[in-house]
Amino acid sequence: MNIIVVGSGGREHTICWKLAQSSLVDKVIVVPGNGGTAYEEKCQNVNPKECDYIKDGENPYVAIAKHENCRMAVIGPEDPLAEGLSDIFWDADIPCIGPKKAAAQLEASKDFSKQFMKKYGVACPFSETFVNKEAACEYIKKQGAPIVVKADGLAAGKGVVVAATVEQALNAVEDMMGNGKVGDAGKKLVIEEYLEGVEISVLAAVSVTPEYAVQGSATIVPFLPARDHKRLLDGAKGPNTGGMGAVCPLDDVTDDTMAQFDKDILKPTLEGLIKERYDYRGFIFFGVMLTKTGPKLLEYNVRLGDPETQAVLPLMNFDFTSMCTSILNGNLNKFSFEWKPGYQVAPVVVSGGYPEKYKKGCEISINEKLLKASGAKIFVAGAVPGRRDEKDMLTSGGRVLACSAYGDSFKEAWEKAYQGITSVKFENSFYRKDIGLPGAAESGKL
Repeated sequence: MNIIVVGSGGREHTICWKLAQSSLVDKVIVVPGNGGTAYEEKCQNVNPKECDYIKDGENPYVAIAKHENCRMAVIGPEDPLAEGLSDIFWDADIPCIGPKKAAAQLEASKDFSKQFMKKYGVACPFSETFVNKEAACEYIKKQGAPIVVKADGLAAGKGVVVAATVEQALNAVEDMMGNGKVGDAGKKLVIEEYLEGVEISVLAAVSVTPEYAVQGSATIVPFLPARDHKRLLDGAKGPNTGGMGAVCPLDDVTDDTMAQFDKDILKPTLEGLIKERYDYRGFIFFGVMLTKTGPKLLEYNVRLGDPETQAVLPLMNFDFTSMCTSILNGNLNKFSFEWKPGYQVAPVVVSGGYPEKYKKGCEISINEKLLKASGAKIFVAGAVPGRRDEKDMLTSGGRVLACSAYGDSFKEAWEKAYQGITSVKFENSFYRKDIGLPGAAESGKL
């Protein structure tokens, strides 16, 4: 069958690569895709602006899916999910991996998600929501610091400030609510209790509809725990980014920890999805802080994480496309999940100056011989096909690519990933040298 994948990031490249491995798949149509998906086996990038068959008023994704005879859609990023693209695919009789609009608000609105957590008893930090700047500032002065300030809406990873001082928190309120630094996302703020601990990411497959709930097959199945390293510099220092690399699984996460996560976070979330009668067939991301009193949920994302996807999906020892089919058909609770026994390390190469201003259009050189010798796989995020016919690319974003490698031990995976990363060259490229190492983890400790 043919499948349409919506998106252009590293997460989408990884999804396309994994889908294409299945014998069930003939072609993966990527809209719009990137420089990695352009050269990936079975994959074809499609730019809606170049499709003369799209009629006025017709949804371009649906038009492309029908033109290419796609029997499944997979939506990668959060914005189209929040805008209801999944609903549109289903209305066009194209089964879609990605929650419908109502459930996608779990990521689109921080206030909405916090109210959901509180209603269903999900373990999470205490918080209050504000639409008035002066009231928010008075609350911060009363609570003191450290404290966390979050823009309510989608803010492309720029809507959260962990403030070490009251002054920093007040400045964050002014930036978001007063100066419009994050646009409409900052019209409402969630001000949250600061938690001390270490962060992890748990990605999971979700198959929930009212019908599946009645059948008893509604379920959430967690993947192996992973960790994203968001700070720009080694030692978890410098500004926050969209992610400088990921590792999976985690030696510091025990079976007991995951059992408590299941009891205090996953099961209440499933109960809430069922009771709210959501149609949620896709993936969910649990951003979790491991505290002294157990795991606490920081946030939901209603899709796979980036760059966690580049570290988690390569460890799947099962057919990803078949799993997606199980999600859609309500059989996920019977699907057999098997994982490779080793480790995956995926450092990210970024453009110099990121996450602030950076240059685009730099030519990327990859030493294929060195890359092949390392055994690593490159997943492209911010690069487009170049000017020549061969597999050349030009940078188009801040986070350019991830170099992901497997090893029977963490040490082997780490060494392969960093050997592979030396095969990549472009002007002012930069990457952290400590992804997965002791002291590199994001922590709630100021």
